[in-house]
Amino acid sequence: MRTILPLAITFVTGMIMVLNFFVPHRPFNSMGNSLSDWYMIVASAAIFLGAMNLLQVHFARIRHRARNWQYSPVAIGGFLLMLTAGLVTGVEEGRAFDFMFQNMVVPMGATMFSLLAFFVASAAFRAFRSSNWRATLLLVSAFVVMLGRVPIGDLLWRLVPGAASGAHPSLVTEIAEWIMQVPNMAGQRAVMIGAALGVVATSLRMIFGVERSYLGGAD
Repeated sequence: MRTILPLAITFVTGMIMVLNFFVPHRPFNSMGNSLSDWYMIVASAAIFLGAMNLLQVHFARIRHRARNWQYSPVAIGGFLLMLTAGLVTGVEEGRAFDFMFQNMVVPMGATMFSLLAFFVASAAFRAFRSSNWRATLLLVSAFVVMLGRVPIGDLLWRLVPGAASGAHPSLVTEIAEWIMQVPNMAGQRAVMIGAALGVVATSLRMIFGVERSYLGGAD
């Protein structure tokens, strides 16, 4: 019963959502909308579980003096401060919560992304080595795209004798745009199609009870 009941709920719920997509009529559309509302409710409840887990983990780090435990009081204080500001003053524009979000959270997020640029540059340096023809093609394409997306590329093109005037896009810009719109877009769509097929396969495995990892330790 411990296994049969979750599998039965998964099968019925999954089949209702599939039928709602292919047969958007009553009663499947109303049942699908109700299940979507329940999904939003469960997902919202997961936020409280995440908040409790955050506090539990950081209090444990403080209690056991784990590595870098000094950052845990800052994380707990920031969480409680933002939570209190949102509950007391609201989240509308101009309130304390919005002020702290725009002037603290957003700049810190921008700082984290700016630090990632150095890791991306390091990874690109290792990946763009001309060890074979594929890496060489990737290196040349990346170089052309970067020249076409930065102002210095257009400036260098204007220095070439007989180059087009500034009223029209430079040849480097046009080539970079073609690379982004044709080969790059084709690769992105192939990846998205493959990911979608993987999602469909995994969903069917879960609906029909083949994939049971979400049951935890239940046999």
